[in-house]
Amino acid sequence: MRNELLWALMLMVNFLSIIFVYKKFGKIGLFVWVPISSILANIQVVLLVNLFGLETTLGNIMYAGGFLVTDILAENYGEKDAKKAVKLGFFSMVVTAIIMKIAVSFNPSAVQQGAENFRSLKMIFDFMPRILFAGLVAYGVSQKHDVWAYEFWRAKFPEKKHIWIRNNASTLVSQLIDNFIFTAIAFAGVYPMHVLVEIFISTYIMKVIVALMDTPFVYLARHLKDNKKIVENILA
Repeated sequence: MRNELLWALMLMVNFLSIIFVYKKFGKIGLFVWVPISSILANIQVVLLVNLFGLETTLGNIMYAGGFLVTDILAENYGEKDAKKAVKLGFFSMVVTAIIMKIAVSFNPSAVQQGAENFRSLKMIFDFMPRILFAGLVAYGVSQKHDVWAYEFWRAKFPEKKHIWIRNNASTLVSQLIDNFIFTAIAFAGVYPMHVLVEIFISTYIMKVIVALMDTPFVYLARHLKDNKKIVENILA
């Protein structure tokens, strides 16, 4: 149960942090969260853990946070700002990979030569270009679909009470697209086919759970916006 409790804790810290930065810093806070979630998700995704009897990658919660942010932006500010957030996430992933690849290419000092911490960091970020490429393709396609789908479903179900429809109808399909693209590119040839299938199924199940659990936070963000509880001008 330790992993499951930590997973639940990470989920709550993630979603509550998004609401906190939104309330305190407004739309800018959501834009700031996008690189945080995309960078951490691409680091965590190299870790496989057992959750509820399933082998799954660890970056699901942070990555799902990115979908929550774009859905809040789409709900409260419109498609244009949601697309800006997607571009910001894309840029942050590229820059992180390039800078860290350069960083781990340095020769360590004699004191740290062969040290476990340097080797571990190098192992993560040497593997990251493939993860990055998989993440960029999956992120770009799935987030573009998510923003489009949110507007599509909002046109059909425009009332506030129907947020749950447009949020889940857009996110669940987008997560399926993302999961398929990322698993195929990132792990093909790294793990046997049966492991790939298990990763795909288990990861999507976890993403579905996270997506369903983020719906109340979209309602909360809309409530805060409607009741003027959001600090939009942080320079005031």
